[in-house]
Amino acid sequence: MSSDNVLEKTTRVNLLFDFYGPLLTEKQQTFLTCYFLDDLSLGEIASEFAISRQAVYEHIRRAEATLESYEEKLGLAANHERRTELLDSLKESLAVWDPHEGDMAKQQALACIEQLEQIED
Repeated sequence: MSSDNVLEKTTRVNLLFDFYGPLLTEKQQTFLTCYFLDDLSLGEIASEFAISRQAVYEHIRRAEATLESYEEKLGLAANHERRTELLDSLKESLAVWDPHEGDMAKQQALACIEQLEQIED
């Protein structure tokens, strides 16, 4: 796996962990924290908990699958990302809006607000 993919995966797991971490078992939370947040290797985690590297790998893999399952069903992270994009777009539209020169930026801002409202439904 390339370093870009590893970074992408780590970022994704951390985002999902922020939303769904409390729904995981204590062991899953601990192993994900050690691996993704504390940057410990499988061997270091295995040594710390006196289990095999394979067991650590399986716990982490299952925890990742559980996080993805929660996201598939609830979509909290996707909604968060979409809201963030729309808010950034709204800020950009309002930054260039001049009430004396037309209302294209105003229309874009209103469209962003409408889309934000729809995310909440």
